[in-house]
Amino acid sequence: MQLTGLHVYPVKSMYRLSPETAEVHPWGLVGDRRWMLADPTGRFVSQRENTALGQIRPGLLPDGSLTLTAPDGSRIEVPAPAIAAGDPLADVEVWGDRFHAAEAAKEAHAWIAEHLGDYRLVHLDDPLARPVDPEYGRPGDTVSMADGFPLLLTTSASLDRLNELIAAEHPEDHETLPMERFRPNVVVAGTAPWAEDGWRRIRIGELTFKVVKPCGRCVVTTTDQETGERRGKEPLRTLARHHRLLRKAAFGQNLIPERPVGVEGDVLGTLRVGDEVEVLEDGAHWPADGH
Repeated sequence: MQLTGLHVYPVKSMYRLSPETAEVHPWGLVGDRRWMLADPTGRFVSQRENTALGQIRPGLLPDGSLTLTAPDGSRIEVPAPAIAAGDPLADVEVWGDRFHAAEAAKEAHAWIAEHLGDYRLVHLDDPLARPVDPEYGRPGDTVSMADGFPLLLTTSASLDRLNELIAAEHPEDHETLPMERFRPNVVVAGTAPWAEDGWRRIRIGELTFKVVKPCGRCVVTTTDQETGERRGKEPLRTLARHHRLLRKAAFGQNLIPERPVGVEGDVLGTLRVGDEVEVLEDGAHWPADGH
């Protein structure tokens, strides 16, 4: 098995970067979802509510600044705000988790308002501020502003199988779904379809990961990541029928990286496209429908 794709999403629910290599931190790939938009109540904003988010192209500069480019070519460069620098703090929320993030400058908010809506751009200055779900992680495990866990893994074989099922059952409106619909961090090739459902611990290149929970999917998977258009019922309709795990239409598995022996600091190691993937521990598949 082989790592065939790496994807980083600098701003939650915006467009992706697809590097050939990426450092891994305890809370996710370097630069992944350290920024997000929050509505006036502090709640996160995603493509679930506003598909236009996915049309904004982000970039990361060496000094930590964020760049945003709109479809009309408008571009802004946003320095990373920091608590230590005295930048204002915002009380924000992701799926019930409330934590503090540093607010970007007012110029960034004005740019966001012009292109997306009445949102604030915030930066997770402290990556230890948000623990993972304690039911699936250990004390001290933290996550960025991703939905729930540091990394999301998908496999190309499962995508192929899903596309086969859709084509067989709904040929009238079938379009081959690309992996980008599922917004993974790591993509693995060379497996059997749905093999990842039985993994419990894996090695990718020089690093090991716990496989902690299937990823329940939402309306974002029905959204064309290149155009922002909602494309209908797939893949949720077919996943709900053929691949329900823990009572949800599921695709992909969530990962928590393990700290290698003797490694200190934020950087646990580096993933590279082409890395070998090995299953270290497996177990029974996740229960269908939660039974």
